[in-house]
Amino acid sequence: MLGNLWMLSFCLCFSWTEARIWAWMLNMPHSPPKEGAKALRESAPPAKATTVVCDHDRACGRGFSCDRHFGLCVPLRGEGHYCRRDAQCVRGLSCMFGKCHRSIPDGQEGARCKLDRDCGESMCCARHHGEQVCKRRLIRGESCYVPDGGLAFSINQICPCDEGLLCREHSGSLQRERDFIYQPERTSWTCQVPKL
Repeated sequence: MLGNLWMLSFCLCFSWTEARIWAWMLNMPHSPPKEGAKALRESAPPAKATTVVCDHDRACGRGFSCDRHFGLCVPLRGEGHYCRRDAQCVRGLSCMFGKCHRSIPDGQEGARCKLDRDCGESMCCARHHGEQVCKRRLIRGESCYVPDGGLAFSINQICPCDEGLLCREHSGSLQRERDFIYQPERTSWTCQVPKL
């Protein structure tokens, strides 16, 4: 009995810790934000926010959207406020990385994309915090190392090197440190002009 109780408390503590780590890694709040649905309902006109049950945005009036999780109409959110989708933000803002941000014109750096051709010249479509956005290609000397896989590769990606450059390993020789201990220089991957 005591062993089962200990195991239960260990699992509860581990899952709480794991949730904190995942929330930090994904850059999302672990606790509900202060301006969450409850706070929005309290700040909105009482009749509209508490009586209108919805399952889509058309059920809500102008200046409101349907919070599908709670099934209630809530006021549109301004810049910097938490959101789950574009329709929850006021006109001119997009829901990116869980917050309402100013919309970036198509093809520019930071704009949403699906394919490389959706982005401007010398850019590619890559993930940033899990969302596909236009990023610039790497220039000569910039780090181009990409992990083989895993969470870091899935959530944040980098573009390949710019045209005419290749991602190559650059390792230096032994280097003398201040404390007179020889240590090998770390291997790095950078965009370089291909050697002929």
